Order: sequence, then C-alpha cells, then structure tokens
Amino acid sequence: MANYNKALLMGNLTRDPELRYIPSGSAVSNLRLAVNRTYKNQSGEMKEEVTYVNIVVWGKQAENCAEYLSKGSPVFVEGRLQSRQWETEEGQKRSTLEVVADRIQFLERKKSSAVSDADGESKTAGEKYPDHHPPEGQAGGDEDIPF
Repeated sequence: MANYNKALLMGNLTRDPELRYIPSGSAVSNLRLAVNRTYKNQSGEMKEEVTYVNIVVWGKQAENCAEYLSKGSPVFVEGRLQSRQWETEEGQKRSTLEVVADRIQFLERKKSSAVSDADGESKTAGEKYPDHHPPEGQAGGDEDIPF
C-alpha cells in the first residue's frame, strides 16, 4: 500500500512564534495556526469553524519565523503530519498531532517582506516573485498567492 503524508494549510498565527535552541544548537520555532472554514448549515445559515494547528519549524526557517512573524500574521504552511507521545512528571501519558513544516510562506509584507524557502533561504517577496507586485496598501488576498 502506498503512503503519502502532506499537509497544506493557510491561516493566521494565534500568538508570536516561540523560538528556542536545542542542545545541538539547532533552532526550533513553535507556531500556533488558526485555519477558518466557512460553510452553510442545513438551514442555509452561514457558519464559521476554526481549527487550531501546532506547527514546528526547524533551522534558519525557524529563526526567520521568529524575526518576521507575529500574532495575526497570515502564512501558508507546507509540511507533514507527525504524532508524538510523552509522559508527564506525574506519570500521565500525553500525545499530540502537529505539522512539521518543510516550507513557510509569509503572506503579508512586513519589515523587509521576507519569504522563507524550505532550505531556510530568506528573500524579499520581490526577489522571489519579481513579476508579482500587489497594489499599494493591499496585502494577503487570494490573488497574492503565487500558485
């Protein structure tokens, strides 16, 4: 049987990125993403549902997230699902399902408008997408997504 593990998410950060360094010196950043879904219920009334997802980012890309993103920042995340289990100091078993990011694309222009690739290389949106220039004062609409 074939296996495929790919997650594509677009949403807004619910808090500032948390950057830390593990003993080996690698950077890791934890993000919390809110993804909204709008739908009509059986009576035809519009409803909105929010799903919160934990995102883990490693390396230079983690440092870029901590530097350029903040609560409310819109991002596009490409990665894979990962499940982790651990035991608390009290002996309780815990588990979580999270997305390990391969690529995070910043959808809002801030400071230098950084866009981070999977290899951690940070470029301004103009360098990465030279033919893409959104109108002044307008950022983050669906038409700004370069795919």
